[in-house]
Amino acid sequence: MDRLKSLILLVMPVLFAGCSFYTAPVLTTDYYWLNPSKSLSDVGNVVIVELDNNSKYPNVSTDMTNALFQATQKRQLFGVSAIKQAEPRWKSLLLNIDSTYTFEQLAAAKKTLNGDAILVGTITDYQPYPHLSIGLKLKLIDLNDGQLLWAIEQIWDSADKTTEYQIKHFYSEQMRSGFAPLREQLLVISSLEFIRFVAFEVAGTLK
Repeated sequence: MDRLKSLILLVMPVLFAGCSFYTAPVLTTDYYWLNPSKSLSDVGNVVIVELDNNSKYPNVSTDMTNALFQATQKRQLFGVSAIKQAEPRWKSLLLNIDSTYTFEQLAAAKKTLNGDAILVGTITDYQPYPHLSIGLKLKLIDLNDGQLLWAIEQIWDSADKTTEYQIKHFYSEQMRSGFAPLREQLLVISSLEFIRFVAFEVAGTLK
């Protein structure tokens, strides 16, 4: 319930100053949201901005961003590119991931990044031991009108029974019969494999 309330708070604010465009959130599950009045297949090009990182492990930001890029690209809903926060193109925009954006900022971002939407967010937590877990808060913003297209907030924990089931499904989809059990074992001890699994789960909510 706390996660549900948190996600509602994530999707409710108007995304840029002076704008009255707002679609009431319709939660498809308790951890992600899709804008019911928009189609992601109509977006065009999405720029994934390197994720903010609230964990104690700096490298996980790059690893998670790269995995998200690959997983969303496989969805083939829209064109995808990725940009590091340290790149001059992004730094020149002076955009804060958690801020609201003006029309001018949206127009500048669209031109500078050559994208129709940006995917931004934060790694809220990452723990490689005693068992792998990662928390994400992400949102996809339309650079044409500032509307929120999609949002997700979730924690994946390899010790959780639900995550264990999702892992089995992931490898049943990804691997030939007979190989999946070996990869499932690798996933719960390999941080990169676990990150790839989480990216797959996230991309699966983009519809």
